[in-house]
Amino acid sequence: MSDAALLPSIRQAAPVLDLNAVNQEWGDADASSLVQWGHKTFGDGLVLSTSFGIQSAVMLHLVTQVVPNIPVIWVDTGYLPVETYRFADELSLRLDLNLKVYQSHLSPARMEALHGRLWEQHDVESFNRYDQIRKVEPMHRALAELGATAWLTGLRSDQTDHRKSLGRIGYQGGRYKLLPILKWTSKDVYDYLVAHDLPYHPLFDKGYVTVGDWHSSRPITAADDNERDTRFKGLKQECGLHLPQSPEEAASLDSSSL
Repeated sequence: MSDAALLPSIRQAAPVLDLNAVNQEWGDADASSLVQWGHKTFGDGLVLSTSFGIQSAVMLHLVTQVVPNIPVIWVDTGYLPVETYRFADELSLRLDLNLKVYQSHLSPARMEALHGRLWEQHDVESFNRYDQIRKVEPMHRALAELGATAWLTGLRSDQTDHRKSLGRIGYQGGRYKLLPILKWTSKDVYDYLVAHDLPYHPLFDKGYVTVGDWHSSRPITAADDNERDTRFKGLKQECGLHLPQSPEEAASLDSSSL
């Protein structure tokens, strides 16, 4: 074996991009082309995240057709529905995913012993603490450990008020963020699933249009103004993974699970 083969690989630093310029150039590109651009631009620094939610098969298929071995980050909260775990296994095998599973340093039992069942406290602050412990800190750790310089995710502008404000290429937490299907409609998603014979999450047939943890997701009803009303008991729309972090929040990530 050569001396060069014994040296650790060095990940190329992320380029410094003019976000206005790249969004003007790539803002209307088709989804696959944006993924191709991301792979060419960021190389091994490009990762994909998934929740194995209702429509997750779209991004998992679309991206792995372009970058088959891309690291796929899945933050397992320990509170997902049984159907989600089975769906994750099904898609992982079918698409041969390079899956990287991350969890909180706190087990569910330990978290409940120290903080109680946070989702039962019916206030935004408790949900935010829960999300910080079980979702945000593990994702932050995953991105750091995998050396991610850019992050692909399947956000769509019609999902939440915050997502309406996003560009297809953004910057969050020191990394670029690429949103290939940001402008897709529900029909676009359906058409892609049908065209490629991909499954919805099994809870879709039970009236769920979005699904996260079992304790804070429910089927949609006629009274709901927005599909995100079915999450977090209607108290908020975002879990925190896709929101800008204040310096104080970023500094607390490493200690949030203590």
